[in-house]
Amino acid sequence: MRDKIDITFDAISEALYAFDFPEIDLVLGIGRGGVYPACMISHQLGVAMKIIRVSHRNDLNEPMQDSPKIMDDIKWDFFSYPRILIVDDVAVTGKTLALVKEKLIDNEVHTFVLKGTADMVLFPKVKSCVNWPWNNAGKE
Repeated sequence: MRDKIDITFDAISEALYAFDFPEIDLVLGIGRGGVYPACMISHQLGVAMKIIRVSHRNDLNEPMQDSPKIMDDIKWDFFSYPRILIVDDVAVTGKTLALVKEKLIDNEVHTFVLKGTADMVLFPKVKSCVNWPWNNAGKE
């Protein structure tokens, strides 16, 4: 197993603060991994946030099925949010982000991850596995 690197809340917060985000009206976090970064981004930008659950990988990051599946009814009022930022912690193949993005074809949509493959990546040089601070909460 490859060694994981630790990235702190402070490091993530500082990098988010310095990031040049496009104009957006809604942060749409992918539950579970995208919840914390989505909260941080929506707070920083002062915009609304929603969470959407997508099932694809288990806690060991192993695929549970061939392709991701949206677990929520997404009949929300996206008309009020013409510019949407979909946020996840990590995207390996981009399938989850693409699935959600295709459901929002009437909106201007950007994808954002902390690490991996998306329209925007906070830590593009990080190639190793990461211990995110929210995964370690309460384990000390």
